[in-house]
Amino acid sequence: MRETTYNRNAVVAYAREWALKRNPAFYDFQNIGGDCTNFASQCIYAGAKIMNYTPVYGWYYRSLSDRSASWTGVEYLYNFLISNTSVGPYATEVFQEEIQPGDIIQLGRANGDFYHTLIVTATSPQILVAAHTYDTLDRPLNTYNYYTARFLHIEGVRVW
Repeated sequence: MRETTYNRNAVVAYAREWALKRNPAFYDFQNIGGDCTNFASQCIYAGAKIMNYTPVYGWYYRSLSDRSASWTGVEYLYNFLISNTSVGPYATEVFQEEIQPGDIIQLGRANGDFYHTLIVTATSPQILVAAHTYDTLDRPLNTYNYYTARFLHIEGVRVW
């Protein structure tokens, strides 16, 4: 296995193209729990160019009925990115000041439940994000109402 670069420019370009509409290559989960993590996964895939087809614990999308939980679930995406030691993207949790365009932010409640996934589109002069469910592009992070947030820096991508 070897490392390859995570293309942050491709992530942001994909987010800008699809934040306010839907890519027909992917199912729209808007009416069955929300589309935010599906959109974030699409963006990550644009920068990683590889999926992890490991049953149960991987990160992939073939169709509505053939996908990993991590492709569309907030907690499952977090678990995949933080613990992935196989092929595909992997991340570490960092301080807000360390976040970069192409990274992930997840918003949480006081009870520890994380419920929304955002893609970072810019960090200067402030953090701007793109997201689905409540479709947005270049929305300032500080306009969201949330109790806590975790910041996931995509470190790289592993390939065979």
